[in-house]
Amino acid sequence: MGEPVVVPREAHTLSRKQVDPDALKVLYRLHQNNYTAYLVGGSVRDLLLGRRPKDFDIGTSAHPYEVKRLFRNCWIIGRRFRLAHVRFGTKTIEVATFRRQVSAEELASADAAAAEVPADASGESAAGQPEGIPLAADGPGSHERLIHRDNTFGTPEQDAFRRDFTINALFYDIGTFSIIDYTGGLQDLAAGIVRCIGDPVERFQEDPVRMLRAVAMAARLDFTIDPPIDTAIASHRDEITKSAPARLVEEFYKLLRTGSSEKAFRMMGERKLLQSIATELQHGAKDALWQSLAALDRYRRRFEGVPDTLTNAILLGSLLVPLGQAHRVVNAAPAPDGDPRKEPRLAIGMLPLARRDVERLRQILSLQKRLADPNLSPRARHGLMHRGSFAEAMTWLEIHGNAPEVVEHWRGFIEAAKAFDPDAGAAAEEAQPRARRRRRRRRRPQGGPAPS
Repeated sequence: MGEPVVVPREAHTLSRKQVDPDALKVLYRLHQNNYTAYLVGGSVRDLLLGRRPKDFDIGTSAHPYEVKRLFRNCWIIGRRFRLAHVRFGTKTIEVATFRRQVSAEELASADAAAAEVPADASGESAAGQPEGIPLAADGPGSHERLIHRDNTFGTPEQDAFRRDFTINALFYDIGTFSIIDYTGGLQDLAAGIVRCIGDPVERFQEDPVRMLRAVAMAARLDFTIDPPIDTAIASHRDEITKSAPARLVEEFYKLLRTGSSEKAFRMMGERKLLQSIATELQHGAKDALWQSLAALDRYRRRFEGVPDTLTNAILLGSLLVPLGQAHRVVNAAPAPDGDPRKEPRLAIGMLPLARRDVERLRQILSLQKRLADPNLSPRARHGLMHRGSFAEAMTWLEIHGNAPEVVEHWRGFIEAAKAFDPDAGAAAEEAQPRARRRRRRRRRPQGGPAPS
């Protein structure tokens, strides 16, 4: 570790005008209360590249409950590590205290201490989790390099070096409006290369999902991958199976929403990263799959941000249908006694598929033939518009139907229905998928600063 590269305001292109206004509110309030406050990670990277970030995360010297004292609209989340979520309506600004990498000696000491602490009725440590101390081990694999907890507070420099890739370790200081680079991320950003911080083998052993992220990031940014990363993937790709299947599913959904999924899946296939996750994807990657992903990417790139219409069911179908598995979805039968817990679960390799997404995809596919029927009566069309899956079925038709004239015909019909009967015409709009709102936790009455 050495002195960071500090780029003053006049020497870089990042402007506060590009930063989300609510993220600026959080940064300013932390700074005004004498805490270090940085815009961190992917948002800095994307803004320097002239891209729109999907979220704005903040790093700070304030501990989670110090953040909470500054914002009444703040919730503390997480068991593996504490994070402060400052909410503005449906938007969440994530605020994380600067952390550092935990040494093997500290992990062993924490494990020994945790073994001596009795658990309460909920199964959690009765002693709670003091600030600055690693969380207790999650299980028998705690002596491996795989990270199960990471909650030790540190300095901005230590926080930068515990991140995964150099281009994700850039900071924007709200106090001086400068860019701070501890790891060489600015050089790699200019060179268009994805490079690990530290030894790629160690970083992938700590978190195997980083292998997927390296490929996804290179595909999305059109960057090259540092050769040591490819070498580490070749020798450790099977360790991806140590990751939680549900987490891998979420990573795949994120990847499918980037607008560069075809390139990313091709790159993963070349590196045989899909072999251990889902052999169907590794060996079933034929022209049909590439055409499906290319169509999905074309649709996504029409929008500045991720559209709500790209639901999990649409993304799932974009993989399953070209693999020739549509019949498994359409013919998925419920359990004889109606108990959904007894229904056969669909999966792609080790990736479990949520029943609700599979059922929604079944409804979407079952509507396609009727949507494309030119002889459908106006009454039947009105009936389809009131189906709960109509909006998603129209999105599927637009992406994968290869029938733009049918889509335009339906749009004209919907507009005419609105003009004739606004209530009936609005049914299609009401069926449009919206961002899911998280339940708001009830708070005890307490004094404090005015709401943000």
